[in-house]
Amino acid sequence: MRVTIAIDSFKGSLSSIEAGQSASEGILRVFPDASVQVCPIADGGEGTVLALTSGMGGELHDITVTGPLSEPVLCHYGIFHNSDETSQAPSKTAIIEMSGAAGITLVPENRRNPLYTTTYGVGEVIADAIQNGCRNFIIGIGGSATNDGGVGMLQALGFQFLDKNNQPIPRGAIGLKDLASIHCEQVLPELKDCHFRIACDVTNPLCGTNGCSAIFGPQKGASPDMISEMDHWLKNYARIACPVMNSSTCNNSDFPGAGAAGGLGFAFHVFLNAALEPGIDIVLEETHLEDFIKNSDIVITGEGRLDDQTAMGKAPVGVARIAKRYDLPVIALSGCVTDGAHVCNASGIDAFFPILKNVVTREEAMSTETARKNLADTAEQIFRLIHTCFLYEQNLKPGFSN
Repeated sequence: MRVTIAIDSFKGSLSSIEAGQSASEGILRVFPDASVQVCPIADGGEGTVLALTSGMGGELHDITVTGPLSEPVLCHYGIFHNSDETSQAPSKTAIIEMSGAAGITLVPENRRNPLYTTTYGVGEVIADAIQNGCRNFIIGIGGSATNDGGVGMLQALGFQFLDKNNQPIPRGAIGLKDLASIHCEQVLPELKDCHFRIACDVTNPLCGTNGCSAIFGPQKGASPDMISEMDHWLKNYARIACPVMNSSTCNNSDFPGAGAAGGLGFAFHVFLNAALEPGIDIVLEETHLEDFIKNSDIVITGEGRLDDQTAMGKAPVGVARIAKRYDLPVIALSGCVTDGAHVCNASGIDAFFPILKNVVTREEAMSTETARKNLADTAEQIFRLIHTCFLYEQNLKPGFSN
């Protein structure tokens, strides 16, 4: 039996590779001779750096950067060498999560205020990767604490954002209030050779009722008055930026995804000519998961919480989509399952199973040891059933010889 396991992380409990290894343990209890391939995956959010770096044989780098509160934070990112030696593209690719440098989890709830949080550290990570020889970038931009339009990141890369007195504007969305001009003379020269793929799963525009300030501002600590002000400042920012960058995109600065991560999507696309793509599509392509799946007999996927949102482009459904190209059965394992998870069946997941075996506290259920054991035990029972069905199909009943 050939099994491919591609499970997203159980956030707070297991990494993608730990979850896959746990499922593999349960399968091998039943089919000790099975060929089981564990493929770490993610959908562009938390865990993408670890999943892609480990899945592609890369290496992790740690760097201290400016965090969202302008205080030092330790951020890790991945680097791997391109496997295609005939490619004319640069040889190194960096994998970055913006949340590692400017994420909302880095800001205590009582200090959340998007007027002052900055993406400066994201630019510092990119600059460090450039110094390490990277010219290709895969960057996940979910989970931000910011609403600065990506200006902080761009400042770290050498772009100058000046007020009417030709002085640098302050970091954070508050700086946009005074923005009068943008200059590119001091931009890192290597940027012209860099290529960016941005894992972006939201389609919000930069401004307006569905823009980043209105939709995501409240969870970052914005009041109604702040939302109105930031929206106005971002409109002015786009008005100034578009002629400077001579971007055709700026005929409509509210393109889908411009509002991702507090306007970071706008900055990447307009200033760095980046492509905004669904995160799972990037990960599945870069990890070449299809090469493993197409030679399998069964595919195992899953994530920490399986619900109706899973069917809207998250990792398990992306895995299932590939498996169904080869008419393969797909089973999903998850920490918990909601009533809305039934929509996953129509999206290629043939059956799904929660791994929780009894009533415990949330803390107990999410402990790494408990989650690992529950996942392995659930996988074992599923494959015991598969084994039994196989025996009956071969006209052999359990406990009897042929």
